[in-house]
Amino acid sequence: MTRDSGRSVPIHIVGAGGLGRETLDALFARGCERDSLVLVDDHVVATELHGVPVRRPDDVRDGLFVVAIADPGTRRRLATRMLERGLVLTSVVHPRATLAHDVRIPAGCLVLANAFISTGTRLAAHTQVQYNATIGHDSVLHEFVTVLPGANVAGNVVLETAVTVGSNASVLQGLVVGARTFIGAGAVVTKNHLGDRVLVGVPARDRGAPAGMAGAVTERP
Repeated sequence: MTRDSGRSVPIHIVGAGGLGRETLDALFARGCERDSLVLVDDHVVATELHGVPVRRPDDVRDGLFVVAIADPGTRRRLATRMLERGLVLTSVVHPRATLAHDVRIPAGCLVLANAFISTGTRLAAHTQVQYNATIGHDSVLHEFVTVLPGANVAGNVVLETAVTVGSNASVLQGLVVGARTFIGAGAVVTKNHLGDRVLVGVPARDRGAPAGMAGAVTERP
């Protein structure tokens, strides 16, 4: 729990699923006490999890928060909901993540254990780099990008808004992947791609637009 003008400020983890529990683990590893943390979820099935209270979003009033949901569209929706309730974005970085000296982590980001982020890389708000994922030098990750476990993003890559890189997928050096593209698990991206696509296979092939695009994140005007 942080201190603000002499009072305690709780950290809220929005999402009580697997990623929420992994985020709890990162905060425990950073020395946070259970009474400094709150899990927030629309689907409350227990009053606490791992000794941390679970609340519905409408029961949250103030404090810090990070959204522990992998889907970019859902993450944006929940972040907006929390901001409207007066909460303040924070970031969570596991102490076993490795960040180059010049990497800055904006508010809303989540970086899990054994992630590696190389020199010159720029992350925007609400980016997630999950465990064992690697980001090469001078890459740019726009808002709401998700890099799932074990994925490898090479150097000088640009991932535009709300790209998802699936588990153990790779994006080769110097490529640009357009906004809201989903790269399937194990795929190898070998060329530039426009936005709103699903890429699968080795080499990655375009399988069309993601199903349902209703929850998609869109660029801000």
